[in-house]
Amino acid sequence: MSSVLILGFDPHAVPGMDGDGMRAVLDAELARLAEHGIDAAMTLVAPDDTAERTIVAALAGRGWDVVVIGGGIRKPEPALPFFELVVNLVRRHAPDAAIAFNTSGADSLEAAQRWL
Repeated sequence: MSSVLILGFDPHAVPGMDGDGMRAVLDAELARLAEHGIDAAMTLVAPDDTAERTIVAALAGRGWDVVVIGGGIRKPEPALPFFELVVNLVRRHAPDAAIAFNTSGADSLEAAQRWL
């Protein structure tokens, strides 16, 4: 069974975001991955000093075939240094995993499938 880790910001920790609505989208995406026979997990972090250790723990917890980095980490220009950090953490702590990028919380399956 293929394994996929999705990394993103916790929607409840991002000001102005509908945390409950976005969390429902993310949970539905996890269910969709499972329906396709993919063992998926999601690690959501707050944009603070706990993020790095949380991501490292998730990456080191097991072997991953693909790590999907969410658009919330990748898209807003002020998050660019954090995005760079995340890419390098994946490269360092999950060197055998492909890195994929979704465009929204609802297309992580397609992002992962490009590399499975």
